[in-house]
Amino acid sequence: MNRLAILSTAIFFASSGFAQQPAKKRVAVMNFEFGTVQGNIASVFGANIDIGKGIADILVNKLVGTQVYSVIERKALDKILAEQNFSNSDRADSNTAAKLGRILGVDTIIVGSITQFGRDDRNTGVGGFGGRLGGFGAGGLGVKKAKAVVGVTARMINVDTAEILVSVEGKGESERSGLSSSGSGWGVGGYGGGAIDMSSSNFGNTIIGEAVNKAVAQVATQLDANASRLPTRAISVEGLIADVSGSTLVINVGSRSGVTKGMRLEVRQTGREIKDPATGRVLRRLDSMLGMMTVTEVEDTSSVGTYEGSGTPKVGDRVKTPSQQQ
Repeated sequence: MNRLAILSTAIFFASSGFAQQPAKKRVAVMNFEFGTVQGNIASVFGANIDIGKGIADILVNKLVGTQVYSVIERKALDKILAEQNFSNSDRADSNTAAKLGRILGVDTIIVGSITQFGRDDRNTGVGGFGGRLGGFGAGGLGVKKAKAVVGVTARMINVDTAEILVSVEGKGESERSGLSSSGSGWGVGGYGGGAIDMSSSNFGNTIIGEAVNKAVAQVATQLDANASRLPTRAISVEGLIADVSGSTLVINVGSRSGVTKGMRLEVRQTGREIKDPATGRVLRRLDSMLGMMTVTEVEDTSSVGTYEGSGTPKVGDRVKTPSQQQ
């Protein structure tokens, strides 16, 4: 093949997407803090709804849609939150977020706050509302022009240092004419103590839903634009073989420890341990290399993989990332 043909082939593969793409940064999104707007929430929904979870769900959907990040599933995050007994007050705390991010094995964790949420009819000149956010039901007065305003901030946290890497904000407004204080354009009252799916089209079609989606879309766009600012974390994994069946190994570490499908791990035979005589801490392990394991299935706390090598692994032998030091 001549040089021109080789060059043309290389250009074809690159333009066709066959060129190797950089790995996506793994992120998790915590429920947003909403303490400063709690009074307005009851005015909008008729109850104290957890809009912080709703905002986080919408942001997750938007980040997944842009495909800039690899986003941890909400159920995995919720499980860790329950196990670690994190309270609502921990939602915007950088140190708590960093700890959670390390457990999940993500590159960064996103925390946020809702700074505005409700109604702003200051420009209507209608008595009884006085420009307050969330001013519903003041005598059931008609409003010629209703306006919803939502403001959110989001921060990306370094899971190793708890440092704020990126801080962005979004503000969404939606305005409609001919609505009363209980007009159908709001359409979100009367939920009692129940939950609401803020990512649903029913909510999105309301005036407050439109404002929410505009604000979150701004945040998602800015977070996407800042992806290059995130540091690359070297994932270091170490675990033990829990089961051996032919060339199939089961190990006692999974996604929480940073294991991903396709990851290659060294399989090492456990040898003599040298311990500190004063503390009993293991100083060195004199183990030997057996072969390599390629991960094929990953769960929270365990993984399955295929083994290749000259040695015979057994239960209790170690697996580790190749870059990890002895």
